[in-house]
Amino acid sequence: MFNKYIKLVIALAITVWAVFQFVDGNIMNGISLLFLAGIFVLFYYKNEFIILAFLQLRKQNFEGCKKWLSYIRNPSSALVTKQQGYYNFLQGILVSQTNLTQAEKYFKKALDFGLSMSHDTAMAKLQLAGIAMSKNRKNEATKLISDAKKLDKQGVLKDQIKMMKDQMKKASGMGHHQMRGQMGGRRKGFR
Repeated sequence: MFNKYIKLVIALAITVWAVFQFVDGNIMNGISLLFLAGIFVLFYYKNEFIILAFLQLRKQNFEGCKKWLSYIRNPSSALVTKQQGYYNFLQGILVSQTNLTQAEKYFKKALDFGLSMSHDTAMAKLQLAGIAMSKNRKNEATKLISDAKKLDKQGVLKDQIKMMKDQMKKASGMGHHQMRGQMGGRRKGFR
């Protein structure tokens, strides 16, 4: 795994080589080298392992996603800030299957670093809302769901947000019914 700055140094060296090719009259070689330098600049901003991990996640291959993320040993030196957000976002998705507390930490880190797309931020907040609901923090869950709804401008997460709200209503409704049932039982026993 290259340090993020090494990618820029390589791109700069290839660009210098391309300039020499232009000066020598080898125009096609120079153009080809500029495209090669552009790839290194692209990978500075869009990490290749994160792209491959997202492709595996799209196929629902969690093990493959975990494998590609494992190649990033030191995210702070290998990734730019936004990519660190996506690294933590992906780690949160992977860990949410087994450990909600750890997943919550990853999603909060992802939001702290920032995510480029608003629907990705909405998805992270929706995941945090689900975790908050499971830990019985309804006020926090309600706030996160409303934030996710504001961020979901294209309506990509509309169904998930509606489902989450319905689950919250059922959870609060079940609590009231259970309490009523318990209180009613006590009254009958006291008569």
